[in-house]
Amino acid sequence: MRIGLSSPLRHESAQEWAETMRALGCRSVVFPVDHTSPDHVIADYMDAARKNDLLIAEVGIWRNVFAVSAAEREEARKRAVGQLRLADEIGARCCVNVTGTWGGPVWDGGYAVNYSPECWQAVVEYTRQLLDEVKPARTEYSVEPMPWMIPTSPDECLKLLHDVDREGFGIHLDVVNMINCPARYFNSDDFLQECFDKLGPLVTSCHLKDIILNQELTFQLVETSCGNGTLNIEKYMTLIDEYDKDMPVIIEHLTTDEEYRSSLKYVQERLDRAGISY
Repeated sequence: MRIGLSSPLRHESAQEWAETMRALGCRSVVFPVDHTSPDHVIADYMDAARKNDLLIAEVGIWRNVFAVSAAEREEARKRAVGQLRLADEIGARCCVNVTGTWGGPVWDGGYAVNYSPECWQAVVEYTRQLLDEVKPARTEYSVEPMPWMIPTSPDECLKLLHDVDREGFGIHLDVVNMINCPARYFNSDDFLQECFDKLGPLVTSCHLKDIILNQELTFQLVETSCGNGTLNIEKYMTLIDEYDKDMPVIIEHLTTDEEYRSSLKYVQERLDRAGISY
């Protein structure tokens, strides 16, 4: 796999960004500028990534394309088109978002409507519309699984892929987001295996973090940094490598540059001990 960080870390130029990532041992990156950036800035980051052997894993959308507010919804959909076109232009592995919800004000929140047949059909129709408009040839549009927003399981990922039925639609894998019940938490090794048995050849990019159970009632799972939870990182990385030696694996959801650097070093040390290349 090719390990990377979701944060670009502090930097003053594209060259400094890429050289810092390479020096830290990263071999994949999240593209750090968006489609509204000047062409020469986008070109500088593309060139710096290429010169430093950094695979561009993801271009993020991270907006609610079903927002209750019409203005917010329109802005999100315009951004989705722009970001997908950017991802295709630069040859990123994927352009990623969550499916979205019109159930309430939290852009990535959990609401009952997220599980309705109407929501499923709306996601299918919107995804087709986006792909038909952009027609990506060098990237894939993908949606990240969520604990309370479709897709929430490997089977739902496959069903969504089948129902959308468009070239350019791929699967983004965030295993921790799908560990949302006791069975998956306490049998997470088996769940990892299920994910790759069903999705392995279809995955475009992966996220890496950890998860821990709070010892209080009722059942409360908390996302945490790598090593502070119970996820079998070595098994996760081994399964990834079995399907794609160049799979980007992005460490995410930390706050400071130091936290990102520390987490990366911790993961690298664990992989070194296990003899797993990154």
